[in-house]
Amino acid sequence: MAATLGFYNQEPVGRSAPQMPQQQGYSQREEEARKFVAVVLADTEDVWNDVFRKSGGQYREPKLAIFRDHMKSACGFTSAAVGPFYCPADETIYIDLAFFDELESRFKAQGDFARAYVIAHEVGHHVQNLLGTMDKVNELQARVNETRANDLSVRLELQADFYAGFWARKNQQMKNVLDQDDIPEALGAANAIGDDRLQMRSQGYVVPESFTHGTAQQRMRWFKRGWDTDDLRQGDTFGISSP
Repeated sequence: MAATLGFYNQEPVGRSAPQMPQQQGYSQREEEARKFVAVVLADTEDVWNDVFRKSGGQYREPKLAIFRDHMKSACGFTSAAVGPFYCPADETIYIDLAFFDELESRFKAQGDFARAYVIAHEVGHHVQNLLGTMDKVNELQARVNETRANDLSVRLELQADFYAGFWARKNQQMKNVLDQDDIPEALGAANAIGDDRLQMRSQGYVVPESFTHGTAQQRMRWFKRGWDTDDLRQGDTFGISSP
């Protein structure tokens, strides 16, 4: 169990790296992955602090909790099967490092920037929370049928993909750290975890009305749209008939 190995952070932290004690069962590979997550999170904070400041606002940095197998969040009990997620109730990004291995082995999404995209996507949900988008979507979902609620969820997820691409562009402008393989790696990850790809892999057919995150093509398109622009308004997935 996770708690017996001390492989999670009971007190989520923000900009500083999560303090996770070295104990039996905590490998060097996992330690390197933990440090990588902290570095990427810090890069997102540099970008979003700057973006909010320039727009006259203030960015409240998210917290980070790294766990193994399962842990309890303000949004309820979670397991590794859920994958990385953001909980608006405690403004915390939860990441099971084993997901990164699964990203490579199961989804064939290789490279550091594939992992960076996953983190930046969850940070995108935090931005949505700060801007009030999540609350509006939750209110709408409570008043509509399941198909429409799923559509709203897809739009929320695609906007988070857009924010991930927007972050990548801004981070490159600020620090010039990306190479020619990084954006294709992110697009590969977006492609691998599209609803259509996941459903086809798990059940052999797709049910579009049940999609909650968007197709592979949609996820790649909205990440690329974020990468291609300096204008956050281009990420309005809710103001168009079909995202």
